[in-house]
Amino acid sequence: MAYQAMDFNYLLGMPGFSDALLKNHFSLYQGYVNHTNKEIETFTRLEREGKSDSLEFQETKRHFGWEFDGMRLHEFYFSNLGGAGDINETGELKALVATQFGSYEAWEKDFKATGAVRGVGWAILYQDTLTGRLANFWINEHDKGHPAGCMPILVMDCWEHAYMLDYGIKRADYVTAFFHNINWPQAQTRVNFQLARLAQPA
Repeated sequence: MAYQAMDFNYLLGMPGFSDALLKNHFSLYQGYVNHTNKEIETFTRLEREGKSDSLEFQETKRHFGWEFDGMRLHEFYFSNLGGAGDINETGELKALVATQFGSYEAWEKDFKATGAVRGVGWAILYQDTLTGRLANFWINEHDKGHPAGCMPILVMDCWEHAYMLDYGIKRADYVTAFFHNINWPQAQTRVNFQLARLAQPA
């Protein structure tokens, strides 16, 4: 079945994000959904035609992660926006972050520093699904560098299209706006707390 783009129009009017920027970003996301479906159609057709050893099949397979991850990361990103930006709405997640990073403030400082890395990419708070531990990662490209076996908890798009229309090159101002709009309850739904408790010091 073809993937369908999720409707994030409820984010329009979000403080710190112009509707023009959001609509452009939604269009870019729609492009990833469209290309994910096109690539699935292409390699499915080539398999059916007995051409799975063709260069077209191999290059489509090689490129598929870029389109799929571009689609999925945007879904994580948009869905963890639209909130009040108040970590206190999620006491269990705040406590977990504070325990593993020393304090919530220490985690926030590290996440913002991760989001300030030069270049284009993503700042992502992951949970290791083997150990339950949390870690902030900088991801350059959609299909490269993701920690194996980890679940994205909080995703911040740091590609220029996410902020330049509103903030120019002032990414730090965009990061501030992002934090004001984090949907912490949504981020909390992504955490495996049972596993996280196993990672706590005795």
